[in-house]
Amino acid sequence: MSLRIDISHRLAHFKRPAGTSRGIYFTRDTWIVTVNDKETGQSGVGECAPLPDLSCDAIPDYEQRLRDICRLVEIYNGIDSQLLQPYPSMLFGLETAFLNLRNGRNVIFDTPFTRGEVGIPINGLVWMGTAVEMKRRVEEKLNAGYRCVKLKIGAIDFEEEMAIIKGIRDRFPADVIQLRLDANGGFSVEDAMRKLERLAKYDIHSIEQPIRQRQWKHMAEICRNSPIPIALDEELIGVNITDWKRLLLDEIHPAYIILKPSLHGGMSGCEEWVAMARERGIKSWVTSALELNVGLNAIAQFTAHVYGSSITMPQGLGTGLLFTDNIPMPLTICGDKLYCSHLSH
Repeated sequence: MSLRIDISHRLAHFKRPAGTSRGIYFTRDTWIVTVNDKETGQSGVGECAPLPDLSCDAIPDYEQRLRDICRLVEIYNGIDSQLLQPYPSMLFGLETAFLNLRNGRNVIFDTPFTRGEVGIPINGLVWMGTAVEMKRRVEEKLNAGYRCVKLKIGAIDFEEEMAIIKGIRDRFPADVIQLRLDANGGFSVEDAMRKLERLAKYDIHSIEQPIRQRQWKHMAEICRNSPIPIALDEELIGVNITDWKRLLLDEIHPAYIILKPSLHGGMSGCEEWVAMARERGIKSWVTSALELNVGLNAIAQFTAHVYGSSITMPQGLGTGLLFTDNIPMPLTICGDKLYCSHLSH
């Protein structure tokens, strides 16, 4: 096999500002890698999309580093997952492109989902904003038929966020609407438990990353004592070595881990996380990290591959609708499920 890898940069624009506890995103930089087999004329496409101030490989010279790595991949006719551990978004994009090269069309994994036979349940994501904006977005998700709603909190006054959550619970009990929260590390160590205890009366399914990462002792204590199950997200970023993963899971032992291939070691790294979590009775789900539809398509197919065709836990796979200038892909959302058009040969 003789390879040529082409790289193109894309700047995507959000339909409306995407607010997190780290700031507000208006645009999104991504790099599309196309792996061409010069002997057969076939190609595969992947997306490399680091998140500023979050990804461990969101480096100033990202594009040049990506080009250097792709030249090595061309020379050696393949990727080395171990060597690419420090660059999870690049690893994910290249993994996607090579799987796509092998399987053709937009296929990454051949599963009932990819064949259009089943859908994947997803949560409705409500971004941070003003109280009025968040209430409107919650209504949109509920009217669209979502039975699991995830709220990003930490950007506005906590009392206002409590009022929004109370408003949902007053109308919909936990057996009708599952509520997930994502604090993005927005609570301080000192007031985390107080806030968690107040939130617990609203039957919260889980809360992601209540405090900033790299505070293992405090996070472990919160996981032991919290009345709400804790899910780790940012905590996993940069923890790519198997022994470190084992140490983190054993030390903190959360209820859930949430996996993003662009952030958490590509698809191979996330598959290892899932297996290690299962061994410890820790549950997991997969979510995208604001990729365009090339990445989202790969993540959705990876999710179906890892968890099988009978997924019941809602996944975080709806972000492709956030952009005005996305790349067309055979993905559609109907109610609270993501579907893929029939792609297999």
